[in-house]
Amino acid sequence: MGNELKKKYGLLTAIAMVVGIVIGSGVFFKAEAVLKATGGNMPLGIASWAIVGVIMLICAFTFSILASKYEKVNGLVDYAEMTVGGGYAYYVGWFMAVLYNPTITSVLAWVSARYFSVLLGWDITGGSTMTIAAFFLVASYGLNTLAPILAGKFQVSTTVIKLVPLLLMAVIGTIVGLINGMTVQNFTHVVNSDITAGGGLFASVVAVAFAYEGWIIATSINAEIKDAKRNLPLALIIGSLIVVFVYIFYYIGLAGAVPTDNLMESGQAGAKLAFQNVFGTVAGSLLFVFVIISCLGTLNGLMMGNSRGMYALAARGRGPRPDIFSQIDKTTNMPANSSIIGLVLAGFWLLYFYGANLTDPWFGPFCFDTSELPIITLYAGYIPIFIMFMLKERELGPFKRLVMPVLSILGCCFMVAAAIIAHGMSVFYYMIIFALVITVGAFFSEKKESPRL
Repeated sequence: MGNELKKKYGLLTAIAMVVGIVIGSGVFFKAEAVLKATGGNMPLGIASWAIVGVIMLICAFTFSILASKYEKVNGLVDYAEMTVGGGYAYYVGWFMAVLYNPTITSVLAWVSARYFSVLLGWDITGGSTMTIAAFFLVASYGLNTLAPILAGKFQVSTTVIKLVPLLLMAVIGTIVGLINGMTVQNFTHVVNSDITAGGGLFASVVAVAFAYEGWIIATSINAEIKDAKRNLPLALIIGSLIVVFVYIFYYIGLAGAVPTDNLMESGQAGAKLAFQNVFGTVAGSLLFVFVIISCLGTLNGLMMGNSRGMYALAARGRGPRPDIFSQIDKTTNMPANSSIIGLVLAGFWLLYFYGANLTDPWFGPFCFDTSELPIITLYAGYIPIFIMFMLKERELGPFKRLVMPVLSILGCCFMVAAAIIAHGMSVFYYMIIFALVITVGAFFSEKKESPRL
């Protein structure tokens, strides 16, 4: 084994990482959650998709500036190191490796299994669905660890495939809805007027955050992207624009497919019902298969980042046993040991997600939604990076150095405030878990002789 990652991904794969990680499950998984949060207020729901989309675009643009300047082994950790310092970078990397990456990867494994179960008419919280989720998790690990180039091609293919049902619903659903009047009805009719616009907006924004999340994980393969200082910034900007466009127009198309109150009542079957109403039972079910493939593509992209989490620390001589986790398999050119610990952590958080959200609560007040709160913590973690970026990058013009970072900070603060308002005391108990994870990380923070940097 060595410890050097090779350049094996091009611009198309990088764009597919951004689009493929972000688009996949959240747009289907959270659509009904947004409607319930807003009381069926469709314009307010679209405002939520637009607000979070703009925040993502602003943050992605700011990070694209950093990506054009710095290239080491793991994008976000690199940027934290070059702006704030090695100590902060370590804790960002530790959070990503132990909490953020494995939690959202495990949720995606369950979401993929959930839609597979919906297609077959099975219980989405039963043993069969959880078994399928575990299988998807292990299969994604195997693909990324044993055949990383194939995993990259799978990412590109599933990204193309997943855009098919979304664009069809965006175009055909909108046309059908305008013809039969359902779009106008859904945009003018509010199911539950008791929900205030402010409260509904904050709750829906936090739900939408999951649907938009994951784009930052694309930076985890920057050491493996050809001409990364050019291609990664392009991927962040182009990919983010594609995501925002597709999401908003899909949501409008959805308004023409199903009455809002029916979509709210249908729960996990809402997306399937919408496709069947527009395209017929057979075609709708076939397109729903595309939805499942879409989710698996997102899972694959998340696993690409998850498998490299511990390596990003070990390559800097930090974390537990950097001599082990910095090793690269000579045959696959993958950090195999880092991949194994990534799978173990994802399996642990899958079990936690089940006990906290899918059955009678196992953990009392410490049950929190791992699809949302870790994301908000990450937005808070961006703020010091943006502040130091403004202080250090003096050679940049005012727009890049001041305007975009300030807008990024304001967007991050808005996301944090929305999470506190929407989740209340759950945020407090989550922060206890977060503090515990960081405390454990402190025991491994001392830098050893770096095998890579």
